[in-house]
Amino acid sequence: MGTSKISLPESIAMAVGGMVGGGIFAVLGVVAARAGRTTWLAFVVSGVIAFCAGYSALRLNAQAEGQLNPIAYVEAFTGRTTLAGMIGWTFIIGYVGTMSLYAFAFGSYFVELVGIHTVFGIPLRPLISLLAVGTFVGLNIAGAHASGRTEDVLVGLKVLILLGFGVGGLYYGFRHGAIHSGLSNFHGETLLAAAIGFVAFEGWELLLFDQESIENPKKTIRTAIYASIVSVTAIYVLVAVVTTNLVDAGTIQQQSETTLAVAAEPVFGAIGFLLISIAALFSTASALNATLFSSSRLSRMLVADDLLPTRFQGGTDEPVRPLLILGALTALFSVFGSLNAISSFASLSFVTIFGGFSLLAFRERTSPLTAVLPAVGCLGAIATIVGLLYYLYTSEPTVFVTVIALSVVVVGIELLYFERKPIVTDVEGVERQIKSW
Repeated sequence: MGTSKISLPESIAMAVGGMVGGGIFAVLGVVAARAGRTTWLAFVVSGVIAFCAGYSALRLNAQAEGQLNPIAYVEAFTGRTTLAGMIGWTFIIGYVGTMSLYAFAFGSYFVELVGIHTVFGIPLRPLISLLAVGTFVGLNIAGAHASGRTEDVLVGLKVLILLGFGVGGLYYGFRHGAIHSGLSNFHGETLLAAAIGFVAFEGWELLLFDQESIENPKKTIRTAIYASIVSVTAIYVLVAVVTTNLVDAGTIQQQSETTLAVAAEPVFGAIGFLLISIAALFSTASALNATLFSSSRLSRMLVADDLLPTRFQGGTDEPVRPLLILGALTALFSVFGSLNAISSFASLSFVTIFGGFSLLAFRERTSPLTAVLPAVGCLGAIATIVGLLYYLYTSEPTVFVTVIALSVVVVGIELLYFERKPIVTDVEGVERQIKSW
């Protein structure tokens, strides 16, 4: 009888699917609008930082006793529950950002596919995004979500479509002498674009949350994370080279939300636009559904570990209240946020987390050799955070203020939540002293 645990191929599919998800269909245009023909290089930079973070997380996983999850690393190696709680909350916020990105992209591709942008004078894209979020919240509350095998098939189809587009585009581009490296056009915006598009490398860390379901977890997860990050980086580079060489900069600026589908037209004609658009709809929908399911379960785990207030969970075993809260926040961002703002917000959340992995692994280094990649990951994450904040401050000041406000609120609530008992104890002690006088 075969084992029911997740094998290496399935683990790789999960990690690749978590990263490819729906992010590349939405974030490619945002990155290309900044980096132009050096977009491929921006993805290489993001991929290197992600690889260093993956190495760091795996180092911590190898040194940890038992099958700890990424949030538990922080508490195990630092002894600081409050810090672990903040990482957990940042994960939740980051997943809200990615779900908003998926919902936004779903709405954008839908309106382009049907050719209708307004209904009774109301923009259709936000309405479709809202409908998508509401639908998947309802499905998850009802207990319906994609099975592992279904997700494997969807991942395979997405990768095949992207590879088909990339290979076909390269062939078409070389035949017409349209493929160039773009290195002569390298500029500082390329590095800034790498920061904005970092969200496209979120997803491999999900394997670390589900180690008990994976056969030979330490070895399998290590191989799956390395293989998935390298292969996804290669796919992104291929897609970026084709897109930025076949679509002019003006079109990318105007249609950044559906750039990938626009790039398919010169190669495959109208059928290419249709195929990529349909693939984007399925990809963003499945990614939204899977992330909503995973993040609601993560919130339940945080409540069980006393890293979130019990009121967040509600009085049932099923995460109904988390689904409603996460769905409401996702809907808010996807309806009122811009694509630039949402992708930057999500990237900022995850580069902070991944930079934290690298910093912790550097702190726990066992030799100079094991410190190299964590140091690169940590410094890269710091540079990315600075670049993102600079970009938001100069280009999206409203979002900059929102991000800072959210950070202050999260840190403040987290500190109050974890310090509540000691504070109450101290106050009661003072009161008793006063009464004794």
